[in-house]
Amino acid sequence: MEWMAWTWPTAIFFMVIASLLILFTILAIKFPETPRVGILRIETTRGDRLFITLLGSAFINLAWLGLVGENQPYALGVCALYAAAVFRWV
Repeated sequence: MEWMAWTWPTAIFFMVIASLLILFTILAIKFPETPRVGILRIETTRGDRLFITLLGSAFINLAWLGLVGENQPYALGVCALYAAAVFRWV
């Protein structure tokens, strides 16, 4: 795989995503969930909220890069707040 520029941050990113998918699969098997309706007025499950969180976090990071440019770790804090809000109210 020398054609890809694998760096430690890239590898950690993909390991975190894979770990989240494995964790949510185990949670779905061990603790089945019924969908709930939040502020979006659509039924969502844990997996749906994870997808919304990942998608929103990508946009937050892109906007941060475009508007601020530097201090990307602060965008991680914004994404964590966003994730907490999604899992609480969506």
